[in-house]
Amino acid sequence: MNIEVRHTTTYAVIAAALCAVAIQLACGGSGADNQEADAHRLPDTLRVGTLYSPTSYFIYREETMGYDYDLVSRLAQDKGMVLKLEVAPSLQRVVEMLDSGLIDLIAYEVPVTGEYKPKVVACGIESITHQVLVQPRRSEEGRISDVTQLVGRKVYVEKDSKYHHRMTNLNEELGGGIEVVPIDRDTLITEDLIDMVSRKEIPLTVVDSDIARLNKTYYRDLDITLQVSFGQRAAWGVAPGNEWLADSINEWMQGEQHRKTRDALLKRYFEMSKNDGEEGVRFSIDLSRGVISPFDHLFRKYAAHIGWDWRLIAAQGYCESRFDSTQVSWAGARGIMQLMPRVARAYGLTDDNMTDNEANIEAAAKIIASHERALASKIPDTEERRKFVVAAYNSGLAHILDAIAIAQKYGLDPQKWEGQVESALLMKSNPDIYNDPVCKYGYFRGRQTCDYVRRVYEFYNSAKHSIPS
Repeated sequence: MNIEVRHTTTYAVIAAALCAVAIQLACGGSGADNQEADAHRLPDTLRVGTLYSPTSYFIYREETMGYDYDLVSRLAQDKGMVLKLEVAPSLQRVVEMLDSGLIDLIAYEVPVTGEYKPKVVACGIESITHQVLVQPRRSEEGRISDVTQLVGRKVYVEKDSKYHHRMTNLNEELGGGIEVVPIDRDTLITEDLIDMVSRKEIPLTVVDSDIARLNKTYYRDLDITLQVSFGQRAAWGVAPGNEWLADSINEWMQGEQHRKTRDALLKRYFEMSKNDGEEGVRFSIDLSRGVISPFDHLFRKYAAHIGWDWRLIAAQGYCESRFDSTQVSWAGARGIMQLMPRVARAYGLTDDNMTDNEANIEAAAKIIASHERALASKIPDTEERRKFVVAAYNSGLAHILDAIAIAQKYGLDPQKWEGQVESALLMKSNPDIYNDPVCKYGYFRGRQTCDYVRRVYEFYNSAKHSIPS
C-alpha cells in the first residue's frame, strides 16, 4: 500500500511504503445499511486529515506511527485504497479541509459538540475522555480520591487552557480553597508538568485521560484514577452527505478481526512501557575487568569501519537493550542496537537476521555513519557532532534537523548540544513549535532522547576511564 503524507503548513512530503498481508474483511449490518453502502463506490484514494500528536500521528526513528495513523492505515489496506494523509496544523483547519472537500475523513478524535456537529458526522469507535488528576502513586490512605480533598492544595495547569478553566470552575463549585497555579505555555506545557509531578517538583496537575494514559507508560509512578470533569465524547469524522462512508468505516471497525487489531494498538500505545530505564548505568556493569560486554569484539570491528570509539557504540548498545538481543520495544525495535524494522530492511537486513548480533551491530554502525555524514556540514566539531549523532540514532535524524532549525530561529547555538539544540529538541512537544513552519517533522517527545544522550555519555565516560581503547 502506498501512503503519501503531506504537512499542510510546510508542504513537506514524507513518503513511506508499508507492506502487509491483506486481511479478508467480513462485513455485517442490516440489508438497508448494505444497500446504502453499495450505492457508493469507495474511492481508489482515501484522503485523510489528521494532526500531529502523541496519540494520533508522529514520526519516531524515521517510522510513521500513532494510534489513529496505524488504524486508518489498516482500514485503507483492507479496503484496497491508497492512503493520502494531510497533516493539518489545528483541529479548526482539518475541519475546514473536510468541509471544503479537500479530505474524505478526519482520523483524529474530533469532539462531539454543538460546534462541530453541523460540519462533522462522527464515525468509528467513539471515545470518552475525562480530565483527570495526575498525582504521585501513594498508598490508599495518602491518595487523593475525591475532588473535595483538593481544597488546600496546589494544582499546576497550563495558563488559559481547558484545564485551567475547569480547575477554576471546580474551585468555585467547592467554595474556594484550591490554589490553581497557571503556568505560561511559553515556559512549560502539559507533558512537562506531568514529568514534574513524576520528579516531585510539583505536587499535582490535570490533563485529559488519554494523554494521562499515554504518559503513564513513561511514568509508572503516577496515579491518574481521579476524574475531575464530565466525559467528553470524540470520534473520527466524515462530511455531511457522506454517511455511507461513515457506515462503511463503522462496519469495518465492528468486525471481530478489527476489534483484535484495535485492542493490539491500544496496548501498544497506551499500555506498554516506553521507559527504557533511568538507573545509573555506571553501577550496572563491573568495568574493572576490562570488559563491557560479550560483544566487544563486534563493537571494535565495526567501530573501526566508521572511525568511532568502540566504547561509545558499546555504550549505545547498553542503553538500547542492556545487550539483550531478544529485546523488542513497544515500537518494534529489535536486537542489541534496537533497529526499527523499516530502517533495518533499508540496510539489507531481513526479519530473520535482524536480531543476529553481528548483523545488528554492523547495521547500527552504518546508520551511525550515515547520520554523521548528514550532520558533518552543520556541526563541524567532531566530538560535538557525535552527540548529535547519538541523539539522531535514538530519535531519528529528522527530529535532530528540526531541532537545529528551531535553535537557529529561537536564538540558541545550533552547533552545540548541551543546553542548546538539546533544549530546542525539548520544544518539539509544544504545539506552538511543532506547528511552526521551520519544524518540518512535527511533534516529538524529546525528553527521552535527551536522557538517552546523557546516559550514553555517562556510560561512555566511565568506560573510557576503565577500559583501554
